Amino acid sequence: MGARDRSSVWTGCLVIAAIAIGVAQSAGAQESATTDQTRAAVITKLQTDKIPTLHPYEPNRAEQLIDRAEDMFINGTVHWHPFFQSAYAGGGFTLGGGYITHVSAYNTLDLRGSITFSGYKRIEAAFTAPRVLNRHGVLSVVGGWREATAVGFYGIGTANTSSNDRVDYGFRQPYLSANLDVYPRRRYLVVGGGLELSQWNQQSGSGTAPSIETVYTPSTLPGLGAKPTYLHSQGSLAFDSRTSPGYTRRGGFYGISYHDFHDADSRFGFGQVDYDAIQHLPILRETWVLSLHGRVESTLDKSGEEIPFFMLPALGGGSTLRGFASWRFRDRHSLLMQAEWRVMANRFMDMALFYDAGKVASRTSDLDFDGLKSDYGLGFRLHGPIATPLRIELAKGNEGFVIVFSSKAPF
Repeated sequence: MGARDRSSVWTGCLVIAAIAIGVAQSAGAQESATTDQTRAAVITKLQTDKIPTLHPYEPNRAEQLIDRAEDMFINGTVHWHPFFQSAYAGGGFTLGGGYITHVSAYNTLDLRGSITFSGYKRIEAAFTAPRVLNRHGVLSVVGGWREATAVGFYGIGTANTSSNDRVDYGFRQPYLSANLDVYPRRRYLVVGGGLELSQWNQQSGSGTAPSIETVYTPSTLPGLGAKPTYLHSQGSLAFDSRTSPGYTRRGGFYGISYHDFHDADSRFGFGQVDYDAIQHLPILRETWVLSLHGRVESTLDKSGEEIPFFMLPALGGGSTLRGFASWRFRDRHSLLMQAEWRVMANRFMDMALFYDAGKVASRTSDLDFDGLKSDYGLGFRLHGPIATPLRIELAKGNEGFVIVFSSKAPF
């Protein structure tokens, strides 16, 4: 074979090899493209298969019942609603209900009443207009009648009274009040004012303890048997950054209010100044909250008039010193301090460890930290976004255990 023939053979081999490589590359590219298409088709199919299973979260039966209860107790979407507020603190377990309806786009009228096993009664009508003064004011008008049959009285002061000294008294009271809270353009500032006309008809007690007139006389206890008619006017100024007074996990309230109780007979009139401070400190994205509360109530004399015993500032009961009976301590001035460690159990339930301390005194200079009465305990709260319709707590003071049932937040 000549040189030219050998060159032709090599050239032919190179051409065949090039064609083979090209065919292989083409086949590989087609295979790769086919594989990519197959993978894309598989992914698309999987996604398509998942689409029919995607749907909004559906609450279970228990959550549906809770949502329904929340609507009834808190959100006001149901006209008929429970009403668990007693006529007066210390009346015991309360049963009641009401009917609320809109009388305009935003204004509501609530007709409600309650009764306790000890005979405390309350019936009232409440009109609320939440958007007056170009949406800067909230107006409420409340009229009603209440009766308490066995309110505890243990004497005057903190140190010199005993739980064994209890006597009972009762009263009946018709009342009509109007209150306006104004929220100026300045953020969080609240200016309030109100008027109330009421008559206190103090009566004998019907509880298991002796009736008050069997132990005291009008000369030893101012206001015993009295029936004063009060025109109660008040004004307040506060800084309020809470979500809602009924339930919040952050913010604070700092306020001062003045009350004037004008007696039509000029016998039992007096004034009163209240100082209130609340702060909620969220921890771990509000899962935990440290809540603090301090309050001072101080009465002011009017010349020639006395303060009836049943109008004196008092401590004891479900929102003050929870480890003591309602109205356990009374005097002209009072000091209260409270702290709570609140833990969110779920979206509608909180738990809390709490500590209360306070005292009453005949002089403001005696409102110090000496001789404080204190208690501690554990609480559970059923709540919504802005309200606490049920609070159950077990508190321990130096006079024993107290179980608290309440339809509002402690502070």
